[in-house]
Amino acid sequence: MAGTVRILVVCMGNICRSPLAEGILRHHAQKAGLELLVDSAGTHAYHVGEPPDPRAVAVARQRGIDITGLRARQVEAADAERFDHVLVADRRNLEDLRRRQPAVGARARLLLEVAGAGGEVPDPYYGDERDFEAVFELLDRAAPRLLARLAADGGTSGRG
Repeated sequence: MAGTVRILVVCMGNICRSPLAEGILRHHAQKAGLELLVDSAGTHAYHVGEPPDPRAVAVARQRGIDITGLRARQVEAADAERFDHVLVADRRNLEDLRRRQPAVGARARLLLEVAGAGGEVPDPYYGDERDFEAVFELLDRAAPRLLARLAADGGTSGRG
């Protein structure tokens, strides 16, 4: 990848899926020696300023990834210029993003589709630890493929 690639990962409240994805992508990029700036945000302001869900923190910690320092924020218009790629967990939030922040949403794509895995990242919020573990595993499997695809296209195919 040429230069630092900037990725924004988006879910609804920015306390479950997107902070897990942020931590996992950073972890894989570091292991691969890639320059990557990753942030996460939510389409809604439900949890602004809060740390990730304790279940997300626990599942990440069990696998050697620390997301305790992350704090939830809402997507803002300036994110359209800050990031090369905007990757969204599911279709509902992709639609919300396109409606709430059109400039950001116009460039957004589903995370798993970009990774070549297809589908959506399920929301574990109303589930239990097993649901968080399943989401972690899904994102952890998708991360190397996502990074490889970004490297193959020079890292900037999300710019529109």
